[in-house]
Amino acid sequence: MNLSIRKAAVIGSGIMGSQIAAHLANVGIQTLLLDIVPKELTEEEAKKGLTLEHPSVRSRFSASAIKKLAKIKPAPLYDEAFASRITPGNLEDDLAKIAEVDWIIEVVVENLDVKRSLLKQIEQHRGPGAVVSSNTSGISINAMAAECGEEFRKHFLGTHFFNPPRYMKLLEIIPGNDTDPELVTAMKVFCEKVLGKGVVLAKDTPNFIGNRIGTYGLLVTLQEMQKNGGYTVEEVDAVTGPAMGRPKSATFRTLDLVGLDTFVHVADNVYHNVTDEQEKAVFCTPEVLKSMTERKWLGEKTGQGFYLKKKGEKGSEILSLNLATMEYVPQTKPKGASLEAAKTAKGTKEKTKALLAGKDRYSELAWNILKQVLIYSAEKVGEISDSIREIDDAMKWGFSWDLGPFETWDAIGLVRSTQRMEAEGLNVPQWVKDWIAAGNTSFYKNESGKLYSVHISTTQYKEVEHVPEAISLRSLKEQNKTIKGNSGASLIDLGDGVACLEFHSPNNAIGADILSMIQQSVEEVRSNYLGMVIANQGKNFCVGANIMLLLMEAQDEEWDEIDDIIRMFQSTMYKVKRLEKPVVAAPHRMCLGGGVEACMPADQVIAAAETYYGLVEVGVGLIPAGGGCKEFALRASQSQPGADADLQPFINRVFETVGTAKVSGSGHDAKRLGYLRPTDRVVTNQDYSIYEAKQAVLGLSKGYEPIPEEKIRVVGAEGKAVMQLGAIGMRQGGYISDHDLLIAKKLAHVLAGGDVPAGTLVTEQYMLDLEREAFLSLCGEPKTQARMQHMLTKGKALRN
Repeated sequence: MNLSIRKAAVIGSGIMGSQIAAHLANVGIQTLLLDIVPKELTEEEAKKGLTLEHPSVRSRFSASAIKKLAKIKPAPLYDEAFASRITPGNLEDDLAKIAEVDWIIEVVVENLDVKRSLLKQIEQHRGPGAVVSSNTSGISINAMAAECGEEFRKHFLGTHFFNPPRYMKLLEIIPGNDTDPELVTAMKVFCEKVLGKGVVLAKDTPNFIGNRIGTYGLLVTLQEMQKNGGYTVEEVDAVTGPAMGRPKSATFRTLDLVGLDTFVHVADNVYHNVTDEQEKAVFCTPEVLKSMTERKWLGEKTGQGFYLKKKGEKGSEILSLNLATMEYVPQTKPKGASLEAAKTAKGTKEKTKALLAGKDRYSELAWNILKQVLIYSAEKVGEISDSIREIDDAMKWGFSWDLGPFETWDAIGLVRSTQRMEAEGLNVPQWVKDWIAAGNTSFYKNESGKLYSVHISTTQYKEVEHVPEAISLRSLKEQNKTIKGNSGASLIDLGDGVACLEFHSPNNAIGADILSMIQQSVEEVRSNYLGMVIANQGKNFCVGANIMLLLMEAQDEEWDEIDDIIRMFQSTMYKVKRLEKPVVAAPHRMCLGGGVEACMPADQVIAAAETYYGLVEVGVGLIPAGGGCKEFALRASQSQPGADADLQPFINRVFETVGTAKVSGSGHDAKRLGYLRPTDRVVTNQDYSIYEAKQAVLGLSKGYEPIPEEKIRVVGAEGKAVMQLGAIGMRQGGYISDHDLLIAKKLAHVLAGGDVPAGTLVTEQYMLDLEREAFLSLCGEPKTQARMQHMLTKGKALRN
C-alpha cells in the first residue's frame, strides 16, 4: 500500500492532542486541531463584548492550545514557526473538514463511551480511504469501533504515542480484528520514516505492551518495598535507577512525573480487564497510592508526591515521603556495597550483574523486583505481542530502559538466573524452560553481524527484521568492516565506496587520538573511497574538545603544548575541508564546541531532528579555535558578495550567537540560528541519519569538485568596534561580568578579522592564527581556568 499523508486532523486539544498535532507539524503535515465548543465566556472574552457564537470563542480551546505550544518545556515544536501549520477549529463547525484529510487521530478522554460516540461522528465525515486512529493508552481498539461499519474498521487502528510525543521514541500500533494488514504495514513504515518513531505492533489487550509491563514493574517495586525491609523512597530509587539500567527518575520520580492519578487509572484498566486472580492482585491499587490521591499528592502537577521541593533558609531542599508516617523527611543518601559496585561497573550489563551479585539488602531488593518483571514479561509473550524483540523495544523506547526484559535476562545469565528463580519456588513459563532444555543459553544471538531472537511458536532462532536504512555501525564492526582505528575513533566501510569516521572516545570528546584518526581517514579515503561520512551512534555526537587535557596543560603553563593541540585541530579540519572527495557529517543530540567544528568543514551536514548544536566555548572562558570563527567569517563573506556589500548584520548575529553560547533546540533550530546552511538537511529518524549521509556522499561524488580556498572579506576594525560597543553596553547593564566582556572583546577581534580596514581580504590561515592567539591568551586567564574546572566538576557553566 502506498500511503501518502499530507493533511491530518487531531481531535482533542489537551496535552497529548496538541503535542501530537505539534509533532505532525514538525514533519510538515498540515494539521486541523479540533475540540469542543466552550459553554462559558472567559472574563477577557466578556470584556471584549464577544458572545458564545463568535468564531474565536467557539474554537477557543484549540486556538489556546496552539498558543501554549511555544511556552511548553521541553518544546514540542522543532521551530516555533511550525505552529502556523496547525489550524484551530471546533467539533460543531469544522468536523466536516476532516473529509479533506488523510489521517484522523482521536485524542479525547479515556472513556469507551465517549470514544465510541466520537468515532461514529467521524465515520459520517471521513473521506474514502482516510486512516482513523485512537491515541488510547489501553482501551480496546475493537470495542471502540464495534458499532462502526466494515470499511471504517478496515482503516481503524490504535496509535499510542508516549508523552511527550516529540521526544519519546515509542509508538505502539494496535490493529483491530478487521484492520487491513497492508494498512498496518504502511502505517508502521510511515511512522518510522516520517514521524521518526520506533514502532512496535501490539495486540489489543489491556494497556498493550509498554504500560502493561511498565505498570507491573512499578507496582511490584512498591510491594517489595513495603514487604521486605522497609526501604525508603530514595533507597528504592537508588536501586531501580541507573544501577539497574533504568533512567535517573527510577521509580518514584517517574511516578511523580507521570502523575499518581494517571498511574492509578492505567493500573485500574488492567485490574478490571484481566481474569487471572494473581495478576489482578498485583494491579490492585496499593493503599499508599489511594491515600496519596485522596490527599491530592499527585506528583509534579500538584507540587508534591513521593518528593516535595521545599524552600528553606539555606535554599531549596527536596524532601522524600516516609510511607510509614506519611510525613516528608530530609533525604539520606543510600550507601551499600552492591550500589557502589554497580556505580563503578562499566556498561548496563556489568552494572546489573554487579548489583545482583552483592549480598546486601539493596542487592536483595533488586533481585526480588527484577525476577518478577522477567517472569511476567515471559508470561505475556503471545498475549501482548508475539515477539520478545517488540517487548524489549517497547520498554527501551517508552520507558528509557537501557535493556529490555529479555536482553536483561540474557545479560545476567539466562540459565543461571532461571535456576535460581526455580530454586526460590517461582513458576518460570514452560516455553522458557523448554528453550533452555533444548540447549539454548540466551534469547538472542549474533552471527555474522545478524541478530537472531527466540521464536516461541517454532522454538527456533529467527532473524530479527532489519530495516536497510537503519545502518548499524556496531553490526558492521562485527562483520570486520573496520578499515582502521585507535582508542578514539574508527574508519568503517559502509559499502558502495563510502567510509564512515566514527568517534568512540569517552563522551566522544575530541582529543589527539580522534584528530590522528581523522587525518589517517582523510588519506585512506583520498586513495580508496568515493567519500566519507562523519557520524557515530553514541549517546551524543560530540561534547567538544577534551577540556581536562587543556586545563592540565594551562595549569602547568605548557603554552607550547596548547599551541600544538590547537594547531593540530585546525590543520585536521583544514584537511577534511580540502579532501578531494565529498564529506558529509551526520550529528545527533549533543553536538557542541569542537563537535560543531568537526562538522563545519563538511560539504553537507545531515542533522538528526534532535540535534542540540552550538559553539559553547565561552561557557568555559574560551572562544572557538578549531576553525569555527573562521568558517562563520567565510560564510558572511560568501553570503554578501561584492566589495560594497554590508557584512556587519551577519557578523553581529554570529557574534551574539557564539558570544552567548546559544545551543539549538533541534536540527531545524540550528538552521534558524545560522549554524546550518540552507543546503544542510534535517532527518527526523536518527536511526536513518547515516544511511541518508551515505546517500548524500554518493550523490555528491558524481562530478565532485573540491572546495577551492578563497579569500575572506572581513568587517575589520570598524566592525570590531561595533561588536565591542554592544558588549560594553551589556556590561554596563549588568548582564555580563568583566571576564565575559574580555572574552567578548577577543571574540569580536577574531570575527572581525583583527584591526585591518573594513573590506580587507584575508586568508583562511590568517583567520586561524587569530583564533589560536585569542584562545591561548584566554587559557592563561585564572578565571577561564576556574570556568574549565567548574565545568569538569559540576557539569555546568560558571559565570565569574
